[in-house]
Amino acid sequence: MPDAGAAAPQERRLHPWSWLFVLLQQLKQFIFPLVALLVFGGRGSRGGEWAALGPAIAIGVLVVISVVQYFTYRYRVGRDSLSVRDGLLHRTLREIPFARIHNVVVHQSLLHRVFGVAEVRLESAGGQKPEAQMRVLSLADALALENLVKHRGRAAEAGQAQAADSLLTLPLREVVRLGLISNRGMILVAAAFGAAWQILPEDRMASIFRDGFRQAFGYASHLQLGWLSTAVSVASLIVVAVVLLRGLSVLLALLQYSGFRLSEEQRRLMVERGLLTRLRTSVARRRIQAWTLQEGLLHRWFKRRSLRIDTAVAEQQNQGEQRALKELAPIATPAACDQLVQHLLPQAQWPREDWRPLPVGAWWRLFLPTAAVVALLAGVLSWRFGAWGLLALAWLPWGVYESRQHARRAGYALDTQLIAVRGGWWARYWRFAEIDKLQALRLSRSPIDRRCGTASLWLDTAGATGMAPPLRIRFLPEAEARALYEQLGRALARRRLRW
Repeated sequence: MPDAGAAAPQERRLHPWSWLFVLLQQLKQFIFPLVALLVFGGRGSRGGEWAALGPAIAIGVLVVISVVQYFTYRYRVGRDSLSVRDGLLHRTLREIPFARIHNVVVHQSLLHRVFGVAEVRLESAGGQKPEAQMRVLSLADALALENLVKHRGRAAEAGQAQAADSLLTLPLREVVRLGLISNRGMILVAAAFGAAWQILPEDRMASIFRDGFRQAFGYASHLQLGWLSTAVSVASLIVVAVVLLRGLSVLLALLQYSGFRLSEEQRRLMVERGLLTRLRTSVARRRIQAWTLQEGLLHRWFKRRSLRIDTAVAEQQNQGEQRALKELAPIATPAACDQLVQHLLPQAQWPREDWRPLPVGAWWRLFLPTAAVVALLAGVLSWRFGAWGLLALAWLPWGVYESRQHARRAGYALDTQLIAVRGGWWARYWRFAEIDKLQALRLSRSPIDRRCGTASLWLDTAGATGMAPPLRIRFLPEAEARALYEQLGRALARRRLRW
């Protein structure tokens, strides 16, 4: 308890410009309805003047809400916790212990940097939103609050502050490689297409595609190209599209990962990245629940991998950007990824050499979904086009080869500290977790498993996302699966869950 004679900490307000950033955030959320009301609202004969005034009235209401939020939002930095009070009619008081904060995010957009401010997000395990989102504080106050969370409310004394150890940096050439490997350009184009389809009328989008196809077909007919020239032209267009998409991916990688630096201080990991918008996020090492190493075909060409982690914090994206610390190494050499794992998990053995493969006959279980889909597709095409539809069955040999490759690479490894699985062929992954971080075990047997005498073991940890491959061991003989299930169950019963 604090001393009786000590002065109670005073409540503080956000930065005086915070109302402006709250307003801008609200305008981003309502920009499409406001634009639609402004463009389409005044076309009718009645009430056109009110429809024109609607956006101005809505913006005025948002300004009032932003100013009220500034005057009603207070926070107090205590000795071991942070108190946040907000609300005018419906008032809320939240007490957030520093020890319960899993992730700290300091976010600076280009506008934040112009005003010398930053947004701070404090996240704990679970929930759908952060425990506290301070929009905005001065940069000095934001960094001071981040420092308090790092040291659990005790400010670092002068001369005793420990410098952060740099674990990984990405020079410009590595960021460019990341852009060439990733498909961020394709994702952005797909998102823009989806947004245009939602905003514009459906008949308008259909007419755009129809007119564009007619113009392209008419231009090609006017040129009177032969089949070889047509094939070369189509191939050239595909190459140009691929180059443009990769260029867009490189540009996005430069904007998001320029100046990437992974550092460690007081057993807390911190990542700083971004060109125009700077993002600074940190998480305690003990909060890491699982690890994922991934490499695709382009990764192998460039001899690179990526290292991601799962943390037990709220999964929330802001404006399409994931702010929680999930990527320890967006791109790095396999040796650098292994060194990071060895440094952060010194008690575990990595890389593993004792992988236990799946049974030899497991490939046909992986082939079953492909065979079912191809057979259904061939039946539908045969009914529609006759015997030509049976050409879809030509995919079956490739499906057999692919399933064999997946089964050949799949496996698992287990010791007293770590459980690891690997899989994939075209795109490969290694996923592992400390046994102390496992929260549940599940032994699963489908009707086919009961027929074949096999079983699958699922292992659950906190913070797993849909992007990460599941932590599971499939198609084991039933006796082996049950023995592994009982072994892990006894280990979990003897140990304390390290959250």
